Amino acid sequence: MMKRQFWLISFCVLVALTSCNRKPKDGFTDTYTSGVISIAADESFQPIVQEEIDVFEGIYPLAGIVPRYTTEVDAVNLLLKDSVRLAITTRTLTKEEMNSFHSRKFFPREIKLATDGLALIVNRQNRDSLISVRDIRRILTGEVTSWKDIYPDSRLKDISVVFDNPNSSTVRFATDSICGGKSLSTTNVKALRTNRQVINYVAQTPDAIGVIGVNWLGNRSDTTNLSFRDEVRVMSVSAEDIATPENSYKPYQAYLYYGDYPLARPIYILLNDPRSTLPWGFASFLTSDRGQRIILKSGLVPATQPVRIVSVKDE
Repeated sequence: MMKRQFWLISFCVLVALTSCNRKPKDGFTDTYTSGVISIAADESFQPIVQEEIDVFEGIYPLAGIVPRYTTEVDAVNLLLKDSVRLAITTRTLTKEEMNSFHSRKFFPREIKLATDGLALIVNRQNRDSLISVRDIRRILTGEVTSWKDIYPDSRLKDISVVFDNPNSSTVRFATDSICGGKSLSTTNVKALRTNRQVINYVAQTPDAIGVIGVNWLGNRSDTTNLSFRDEVRVMSVSAEDIATPENSYKPYQAYLYYGDYPLARPIYILLNDPRSTLPWGFASFLTSDRGQRIILKSGLVPATQPVRIVSVKDE
């Protein structure tokens, strides 16, 4: 009898150990709050995404989020290839992309995270701080190439427009939403590699305009989110054909919230995590009260957090 009990206990222990060491069929071992995963994020959002990761890992020390800051095109491709299970972009999946997932029995989620703004930055020596969407379109398509074509009293010469990357969400927004699908000029428009490079280029080039995500420009010491970085000037943009101080707005949080700033765009979490593990855990944190407060502090408009409206007067 004792011998039979010994073998029964040994068998149960062996089964338990085998179960503990068995990996899921997909090879992933992360849980809702532990493990290590890679995510992809549009490089435009690196400052805010990195801050979210730092806080999340502080709360859950057994979790590790490894970000891949890349172009929006590459971020979506990584998700399609199952190289990552979470991507942060400015668009939802296309019908073809969604069908690709469905054909493999995957049903990804699209969750709105925040509202961002594209900022137009110029050199500190450039005193022309108002511009209309119409004039931006004329510049981007090559119809206008000189500062004097827009501002007759300007002492500047040819306009040089710089983006972060040819495959970025910023370029896509400029092409689709500003230029109505028309191609960008190849004579006065060029792409660098990163948003940091755009800031540096504009700070050193009096004739330049940079197109950049507004979360790269926030002044972290200003809790009201009413100022930007000192090394460049942020332009006020008007939806009207002629820009005036009364109808032009900077990408302040309140103007993004009310829809006054015309170059606003959404930010989405694209999630393909059928086991509801660490990608879902991080996505839930991003949309939680704490995650949304980080977005609020950055100057963007959170999807689920109330925004405090402050009356401002532009310079």
